[in-house]
Amino acid sequence: MTSPLANRSFRTLFAAQVCSLLAVGLLTVALSLAAYRLGGVAAGGKVLGLLLALKMVAYVGLAPFAESVLAHLPRKRAMVLLDFGRMLLLLPMVFVTQTWQIAALAFLFFVLASGFTPLFQSVIPDVLPEEEHYTKALAWSRIAYTLESVLSPVIAAVVLKIVAPEALFLCAALAFVGSVGFLLATRFPDRGQVARKGPFLKRAFRGMTIYARTPRLRGLFLLNFALSLVMAWVLVNTVVYAGARLGDADGLYPVLMAGYGFGAALGAITVPRLLRRIEERSAMLAGVFVFASLAAGFALVPPPPLALLLPIWAGFGLASSLVLTPGGLVITRSAARQDRAAVFAAQFSLSHAGWLVAYPLAGWLASSAGLEHALLVLALAGAVVALVATRVWPAHDPLERPHSHPELPADHPHLRDNPGHGLAHRHAHAYHIDDLHPIWSKAPN
Repeated sequence: MTSPLANRSFRTLFAAQVCSLLAVGLLTVALSLAAYRLGGVAAGGKVLGLLLALKMVAYVGLAPFAESVLAHLPRKRAMVLLDFGRMLLLLPMVFVTQTWQIAALAFLFFVLASGFTPLFQSVIPDVLPEEEHYTKALAWSRIAYTLESVLSPVIAAVVLKIVAPEALFLCAALAFVGSVGFLLATRFPDRGQVARKGPFLKRAFRGMTIYARTPRLRGLFLLNFALSLVMAWVLVNTVVYAGARLGDADGLYPVLMAGYGFGAALGAITVPRLLRRIEERSAMLAGVFVFASLAAGFALVPPPPLALLLPIWAGFGLASSLVLTPGGLVITRSAARQDRAAVFAAQFSLSHAGWLVAYPLAGWLASSAGLEHALLVLALAGAVVALVATRVWPAHDPLERPHSHPELPADHPHLRDNPGHGLAHRHAHAYHIDDLHPIWSKAPN
């Protein structure tokens, strides 16, 4: 199999993802227009800011709890229910007339999204257990995310020529119908036994516990945060740069973001081939330092012409894919199969916490220090955080680690699967934090 799309289950899952992303993209535009309609010129920005803040609260605070609640449901049923619930929440949004109404509906929508996305991400490595195919699938998924951010406003603009702005909510609901249909057509593999006992909070924070005790996952968080610091400037201030420096925000902002999207798609395509030659850690570090170096250089030179700006924005996009695409592979290697959904939920929550810091910081620095000075500061900050990540996530990081189990009886199922030697039952296998391995094992030199 040369492409993950040759796998029928991944093909239908990917189609469901595309429909879901299209729905979310249309919803984003619809919420922006609803905020302007409800708040007007004076308060439209405040209403949209409230909706985005509610989104971050749901994503950062509720993802681990949602995963724990859904852990005992079959994943197919849970994902169909979450998609169906999001679709139903879109229908009354057409008729809202008060800010509190759209805020309540949007918050419930984001709560369901916080449960859906990590669950979806945890299914893909089970559908494509071979690492080479899974890595290619991550690239396809990253391309879908990138194209959604670029194409959704374009699609919305076309749709708005035919229907009223409120009807965008119905168009988003139709996209979710497609997502549900493709999920129902997908054959989901069994994820194995999910046996979790103990207090709810302990089960809810299981993914966070695994994350905190695994050095490569802590490094993953720091590298994602380093990228978000610099990338937030691009996402927040490109429209400001196009207006203030180029004099045409409406015309050139989409052009620059199209360049960014092209670079991100090119980077996602390149990553699977690159990961055959270097480790994920090296690829992600390269992405952060390329992004930071390109940003710092751009900030220190006079504004270049548009012909040079497009390659620069494409470079930003390519560097971002070097960091973001390998993340799923790092998580899959760092968690037992039955814990993957919990760890993906922890990653979902923590990564959005990083963006919750980066977005307002990028906007505040640009307004107070100027666009170029803000970019320079954020580039330096991102590089510093990446350097910290190199200390947290060591370069020598083998998956299999020798360790002992003196506390286990010789007939324990874990030792039957992985026979040990001596009274301490010393053995080696792919090491994950779990109930039998609560502390990280140091790698031999």
